[in-house]
Amino acid sequence: MFIVYAIIIFALLIFVHEFGHFITAKATGIKVKEFALGMGPKFFKFRRGETLFSLRVFPIGGFCAMEGEDEDSEDPHAFNNRPVPARALTLIAGSLMNILLAVILLSIIIFSGGQPSSQIDAVTAESPAASAGVSAGDTVLAIDGESVEDWTDISRILARINEGIPAEADTVPAVEITVLREDGARETVSTRLYRDADDGILKVGISPVMKRSPMFAVKSIGYGAEATWNMAKNMYDVLGKLFTGQVGMEQLTGPVGIVKTVGDSAKIGFVYVVQLAALISLNLGIVNLLPLPALDGGRILFLIIRLFTGNRISDRVEGRIHLIGFLLLIALMIYITVIDVDRFIVT
Repeated sequence: MFIVYAIIIFALLIFVHEFGHFITAKATGIKVKEFALGMGPKFFKFRRGETLFSLRVFPIGGFCAMEGEDEDSEDPHAFNNRPVPARALTLIAGSLMNILLAVILLSIIIFSGGQPSSQIDAVTAESPAASAGVSAGDTVLAIDGESVEDWTDISRILARINEGIPAEADTVPAVEITVLREDGARETVSTRLYRDADDGILKVGISPVMKRSPMFAVKSIGYGAEATWNMAKNMYDVLGKLFTGQVGMEQLTGPVGIVKTVGDSAKIGFVYVVQLAALISLNLGIVNLLPLPALDGGRILFLIIRLFTGNRISDRVEGRIHLIGFLLLIALMIYITVIDVDRFIVT
């Protein structure tokens, strides 16, 4: 089953990336010769207008072939004859779509988990809260007289209490918790906090009901964007260490390693597969923007160079440079695949 997950992830990420190039090319008047998913021989194809749409045998990779992208062309709608802003936007659109997909997937994960509310889902057995009569279904209205609107307020109040009580303190404080019972009754109970044996943090011994609301759906998008930003910062940190030699090439992972990781994630749960898809999508978007030949970032770099050098670098020469870069990337992929096979299959 995990192989199916891996194929779906690869197909989705490549489709989103190439679709970004496609729709932007169409919007900016660039002629698209072929939009393909997969690599190798075609097994399904149809033509609509000037573009051939095809599915290919090997479900890894894909492309959006534009007129004049890697060769000289006299067609006014060719990539090489369109304004620089149109070409730059078309090149960057694929990565932007992958980054947007990462935000969407992480937002869905966050929303599906729900937002912790002030209503109690469970009370830890034999905890002081349980002894005080706090029950599942109660809604926390206040702690020590301080009003509570949601779980964020409960966390903030307890964090402040923890800051004021040294870890080595012998005396554990009590708090006044005002709750709304399921029958509508309002009651204030006194309960001591207890220090968790695992993390040493003072706790009440309650866990929240997770709720989903239209407002939380909107907030989830913001949380998803924030999570994507944090992941991106970590990726750039790793890339920096890779280029400075702090991280070795043998620590990189290719398709074989990704399939293995997808399998491990599938065993834990589907949500981890979605999270991994977001991570790979973001990775694809960021790596493609690196200023290296054959990558979108390399093509954007050539656009900038040619703004200052004019036609000193012909489309044919640039195409050959990107071809060499592509062959080097294939060689790197083969090298990483060999390492992955030795790491995950042979050993």
